[in-house]
Amino acid sequence: MATPTRPVSYALLLVLTTLPLALATSFPHRALLQTCQPSGTIAGESGSCSTENDSECCEDGRRYRTFACSPRVTGRTRASLTLNSFADGGDGGGRSECDERFHPDSQLVVALSTGWFSGGGRCGKRVVIRAANGRSATATVVDECDSKHGCDEEHNFEPPCANNVVDGSPAVWKALGLDTDDGVVPVTWSDA
Repeated sequence: MATPTRPVSYALLLVLTTLPLALATSFPHRALLQTCQPSGTIAGESGSCSTENDSECCEDGRRYRTFACSPRVTGRTRASLTLNSFADGGDGGGRSECDERFHPDSQLVVALSTGWFSGGGRCGKRVVIRAANGRSATATVVDECDSKHGCDEEHNFEPPCANNVVDGSPAVWKALGLDTDDGVVPVTWSDA
């Protein structure tokens, strides 16, 4: 007489061996869910672009990538630190999105790429930025480094930000002991 557990054991073994294969083939591009891909492009338009902090200015007709997302935030999220003046008349363009104010270059403030800015969800929050030299600085999020729009007057005729930018004031660069002439520096950041 056969035992009733034997068919159940074979069925369970069959499910356990085929399930991983079925999951892997049902969505072969699942790795893409963990990365942030470009959402489109915009055509460049040149204009009156302030190059105060070596800002890149849009070129007529050139295509620029846009992003609606940013990489996942971790305890030490990798980013590119760029330089931005949030002061009146600075290369940051208009007033900061979070508080509709300008901020002096001596203030520790940042703008985050669109995905990290989270629709204003990080406004007023403090973030810790860490440089490769071991120094860190804590700054307040006051603006979005727009990854979806650019090449217009509102954005100083600069291209859209990359999806991994922490746009720091001169005070942030100074606190980190970095040379503003470097332009773009790899850093990590986290919520404070």
